[in-house]
Amino acid sequence: MKVKKHKIVTQGILLLGLMIIVSACNHDKTHPGYAYMPDMYYSEAYNANSENPVFRDSITNQMPVFGTIARGKMPYPYRPKNFLDQLAAGDELVNPIIADPINLAEGKTKFEIFCMNCHGELGDGNGFLYTSKKYLMKPTSLIQPFIQNKKDGELFHIITVGSLSGLMGAHGSQIKAEDRWKIITYIRNNLAKK
Repeated sequence: MKVKKHKIVTQGILLLGLMIIVSACNHDKTHPGYAYMPDMYYSEAYNANSENPVFRDSITNQMPVFGTIARGKMPYPYRPKNFLDQLAAGDELVNPIIADPINLAEGKTKFEIFCMNCHGELGDGNGFLYTSKKYLMKPTSLIQPFIQNKKDGELFHIITVGSLSGLMGAHGSQIKAEDRWKIITYIRNNLAKK
């Protein structure tokens, strides 16, 4: 008799629970149903620059966790100011840009924006910053064998992290990777032939 009574109580509790769950469901789009834990369903949103009582420093816009990598981005695997890594980049990185008229025109535009002030219109190192004496060291000529004999990946590495001498700074944060390759393609196909 006790087992039967226990079974009836259990079934009653299950039925009551089922009724509560079903009552929370609602097909009316203007009323989503009942929320049993509203603090979890409806969290308070804070503006990025507003105070936030959740964090100790009261700042909503927190810095990313150390080592965080943005979605779709890979960290650059070669170290700056390291000759062996520069050579490795030359051996391992392959220029994906085809030297067609569109890419060469885009490469020229990017060269004029990012490179011409130092390296000059002809790539000979006589850019405005040098000829105006604002930059005392003459930039490397891009048309001399010293640069022309380097592999595309090595040039990509130098543009990305800067030169070994430190005279050319890193431009990886300023120039998209695709545009760096287009600049290299332009240097190879247009400047070297002038």
